[in-house]
Amino acid sequence: MKFQGTDTYVATDDLQLAVNAAVTLQRPLLIKGEPGTGKTLLAEEVAASLGMPLIQWHIKSTTKAQQGLYEYDAVSRLRDSQLGDDRVHDIANYIKKGKMWEAFAADEQVVLLIDEVDKADIEFPNDLLVELDKMEFFVYETGETIKAKHRPIIIITSNNEKELPDAFLRRCFFHFINFPDHDTMRRIVDVHYPDIQKQLVNDALELFFEVRSIPGLKKKPSTSELIDWLKLLMADDIPAEILKEQDNSNAIPPLYGALLKNEQDVHMLERLAFMHRRQQRNQ
Repeated sequence: MKFQGTDTYVATDDLQLAVNAAVTLQRPLLIKGEPGTGKTLLAEEVAASLGMPLIQWHIKSTTKAQQGLYEYDAVSRLRDSQLGDDRVHDIANYIKKGKMWEAFAADEQVVLLIDEVDKADIEFPNDLLVELDKMEFFVYETGETIKAKHRPIIIITSNNEKELPDAFLRRCFFHFINFPDHDTMRRIVDVHYPDIQKQLVNDALELFFEVRSIPGLKKKPSTSELIDWLKLLMADDIPAEILKEQDNSNAIPPLYGALLKNEQDVHMLERLAFMHRRQQRNQ
């Protein structure tokens, strides 16, 4: 089976090639790209396209690699021993399986998403090297070795918040999701809003890319924010003419709160609008 995108996810040829190459090489697929470019959603769509279950492990700053394998609850066992609970005689009752254990023990091949790996401590990726290579790990408390019944398709996302170790990178197939161009973005919009007015899409895309091109923006609007913005434009029945009359130098986009996410960027556009109006008065 080959991944070719889905009816709800527009995958470029390069992205399809990367997914299928990682599957063929049996290596984790490391995905980087701007926030909002569909990195996390990719794993969901790959699972749907290939008809496989999806197991998601969302990483936080406090997440440890061991949690992905298993956790031993020694406190609960001590408490139960004090209460005379019979469960205390089987240590397996106090082993909590992690997401990687779930993926390894699955009776069919699954897609395992390790989301935002760069949020964790720098040692987090290194602590998973052996498990990602050998597809097995040892449970010290029970003395058993957990081996993957079927090698999962592993998709790892990163927002580039910190550099990942070289040893970890060597074990991955890497792909950077470039920000969609006009044509790809139009296809994405069509997937979400097949009945939207074409003129509204054209004018909204022009204004959207003009805003993204402004130098110095702290956070450029992303694909997901464009989709939200278009939904609001349709809900409020904003005429396409309103968008056509604006550009990045003379006005703030209508319903800009869907596109701009911090006050610095709003103030920057306001200053540009003020400077443009002053230039017009001096002409």
